[in-house]
Amino acid sequence: MHMEPTALVFDLDGTLVDSLPDLRAALNEMLREVGRRELSPSEVRSMIGDGTHALVPRALRATGEVIDRSLILENAHERFLNFYEAVPTKLSRLYPGVAKTLESLVESGTHLAVCTNKQQRATLAVLEGFGIAQYFEAIVGGDCVPFHKPDPRHLLAAIEQLHVDPNEAIMVGDNENDYAAARGAGSRVVLMRYGYLRVPAESLNPDAWLSDFSEIPNTLAKFAIHQQQH
Repeated sequence: MHMEPTALVFDLDGTLVDSLPDLRAALNEMLREVGRRELSPSEVRSMIGDGTHALVPRALRATGEVIDRSLILENAHERFLNFYEAVPTKLSRLYPGVAKTLESLVESGTHLAVCTNKQQRATLAVLEGFGIAQYFEAIVGGDCVPFHKPDPRHLLAAIEQLHVDPNEAIMVGDNENDYAAARGAGSRVVLMRYGYLRVPAESLNPDAWLSDFSEIPNTLAKFAIHQQQH
């Protein structure tokens, strides 16, 4: 029986890549420059998910006085990005099974995209650094469109580039922003349990919770069977 190839849209940090170590290293480098203390991994974990324009002020707020003078903040953000983009894959790693699973999804005719709140340049640096950029037909960073997750229009911009309807697409993410964007767009959503979720898991009701990235193809098969029965 012929199944239309599915379209999958992936979040980046916490879904494809455990990027916390490099984000933390760059933040701490920036904080050292302005005479602040270092952040622990658990502190940084709770700050990830809304893009670096949110990450840097959170790091500054957590370590001292809030700096809201725009020039200082802009400079801190720029310094952070310089540190981060120079070595975005030094300490980070792909989650187990990511490269192999992406390859097999593409081979089976699935259309893949990335929708992340991380800036485009840093996103490309990470994807290329890990050798997985070629699997994605569309990559939509947080500064490519005027809105970003949880706004569904960010996800819809990625889905549009795959030339499918939102109800044919599945968002694969790890946190509440991915969930909200998918539900708002009318797409199904699969969440990875290992990522950077900041709300209680039971407060979300995705179409599937997965602990292992390599479970994705089986999950797609289950969705397909379920659709045929309806």
